[in-house]
Amino acid sequence: MVHTGPSPGVPGFHCMESAIERAIAETEVYVSCGVDGLLIENMRDFPCVSEAEMGPEVVAMMTRVACAVKRRAKRIPVGIQVLFQANRTAIAVAQVSGCEFIRAEGWTYAHVSDKGIAKASAGSVVRYRESIGADHVAVFADVKKKHASHSLTNDLSLGDIASTMHLHMADAIVVTGASTGREVNPDDLVDAAANTDLPVLVGSGVTHANIGSMFPLADGFIVGSSFKENGVWHGPVSEERVRRMVDAAETTRAATASTIHRN
Repeated sequence: MVHTGPSPGVPGFHCMESAIERAIAETEVYVSCGVDGLLIENMRDFPCVSEAEMGPEVVAMMTRVACAVKRRAKRIPVGIQVLFQANRTAIAVAQVSGCEFIRAEGWTYAHVSDKGIAKASAGSVVRYRESIGADHVAVFADVKKKHASHSLTNDLSLGDIASTMHLHMADAIVVTGASTGREVNPDDLVDAAANTDLPVLVGSGVTHANIGSMFPLADGFIVGSSFKENGVWHGPVSEERVRRMVDAAETTRAATASTIHRN
């Protein structure tokens, strides 16, 4: 995770150049440590507003940051998430900056988030993506989003919701814990994988200590807090923690490949 911001107009904003410099510095650390991809998010814009309430300054900032990060990342895939549920905005930023994917919340089925009601957005976003020629931009969609109540879909299992993601043209699904940094329930990963052929990603709570146990249950891992000093999402990126995580992932990956080869 490359956490941008705060955006102009959000408390704590200093200047655009410092925000870009920080994003580039974090990208440098990640690239040098050998991560497989990057995901840019305006997490420091809390309390976030909906896409309809969002000013053009957020789009402008995310685009400038995305262009700078993508230029440094080169061939490493880069994704965009714009809070809150600004999925069309994320598609536009990705298209302009040359990024490969977005992370979307509120893709299918409505829920109540800590920022307001999130309505299902897949239909409108897919049509918008088509209209601007961005169908190459993949969508990694959250299922039962963190920081949210899912009482509206309490009669549906996580697997039930995951099974709808393919129909709604998601390219991968993201399973999270209840909040940022909270570990995912392994049973949720099993339930998701059993009900969809889409790749399943772990979206929170990944550490160097637990990635080995989750590795057989998922196709990818989105890491934020564990890469930061003291393991808190708003801290600076720690090169030591990134290298430790990458080493753990590579060790597990190699062991898994060796087992498959022997079998």
